[in-house]
Amino acid sequence: MTTPRDHLWRPYTQMKNAAPPLEAVRTHGTRIVLADGRELVDGIASWWTAAHGYNHPHIRAAVAAQLEAMPHVMFGGLTHAPAEGLAARLAAVLPGDLDHVFFSDSGSVAVEVALKMAAQMWLNRGVTGRTRFLAFRGGYHGDTLGAMSVCDPDEGMHRRFGAYLPTQIFCDLPTSAERSAALDSCLARHRETLAAVIVEPLVQGAGGMRMHPPEVLAEVARVAQAHGLPLIADEIFTGFGRTGTLFACEQAGIVPDILCLSKALTGGTMALAATVATRAVFDAFRSDDPAAALMHGPTFMANPLACAAANASLDLFEGEPRLAQGRAIGERLEAGLAPLRGRPGLAGVRVLGAIGAVQWTEVPDLAAVKRRLVERGVWVRPFGDIVYLTPALTIDEPDLDRLIEAVVTVVCDATPA
Repeated sequence: MTTPRDHLWRPYTQMKNAAPPLEAVRTHGTRIVLADGRELVDGIASWWTAAHGYNHPHIRAAVAAQLEAMPHVMFGGLTHAPAEGLAARLAAVLPGDLDHVFFSDSGSVAVEVALKMAAQMWLNRGVTGRTRFLAFRGGYHGDTLGAMSVCDPDEGMHRRFGAYLPTQIFCDLPTSAERSAALDSCLARHRETLAAVIVEPLVQGAGGMRMHPPEVLAEVARVAQAHGLPLIADEIFTGFGRTGTLFACEQAGIVPDILCLSKALTGGTMALAATVATRAVFDAFRSDDPAAALMHGPTFMANPLACAAANASLDLFEGEPRLAQGRAIGERLEAGLAPLRGRPGLAGVRVLGAIGAVQWTEVPDLAAVKRRLVERGVWVRPFGDIVYLTPALTIDEPDLDRLIEAVVTVVCDATPA
């Protein structure tokens, strides 16, 4: 006999033998309430989206008001104030002349749009043959085909699809003089076939929470510019205060040619993404030739409800001390995870902004780790060889301490000294 749940196909899950999922019935603040009455402290803010916690009254009120007025209208040939206001506000807070905003509905699609912009920019300028992208090992940019092609081809979750994907160029991040020279040499060899360079600023998120200092990001930008190549910054994870500044690119003092946003854009309320381009990129599409237009248009592009949520989220970043809260979380993560540093069986502990990650040398029984974390009253989802914390920026100290204590205890139990 089947149940309604039997009809669901769950993400990243082997459906044959997966443990039954926990049923969530309500959220509030930094808590997830389960059908059996338990409350879990959410340590990952629903895949890094709920920057202000769940059900923030200001965002909820903005969405409710927009729902009454106009839940959705097509964006082809029409416009509306929530989208116009949001685009102007993003242009105002993003670095440099990232002034032109193309909305979509997911991070993967934001990356697809960025790749498409970069490739067509060259075509519109009369340059052919630039059909590939340079990406970095350890990176992750999404689950759609174009985005998959610029994820790490060897270690990433999409390696089985290699035969179906465009062939891209991969290098190591320039974390040393030797690697910087290798990147420069690689770009010199492949420059005439490359449309752009794509990077995750400061943190390679789903690739393993691998962190690099701002100087490395600045070097990526410098080398790309030296070879005349546009830089795409994938800030889907790092945007909106996660690394200690509103956008990670700020810490390196760079202005990418194209920047991708999603995740926390609406404060974790609903799906929305944005691909933002500089004036130079945008101007490459301005023409009397209709074929020079960007031929992309998601059905729910610039959904008014989502734009209302995003505008309300920006209100909170402007009016409340989110960046200071994020930095305080980082200090508490640094101190709380310190007992794990140097522990046998662990490859390291990393903290940047409101991100904390612990890496194993050998992957333990992750299913057992997840169960133990739930038993301790927290919702944390280890993957690969890491367990990480990316809580809401509004989390209070008791809940944050509970998360840290649970991770330290469970990691120690799963990693005998």
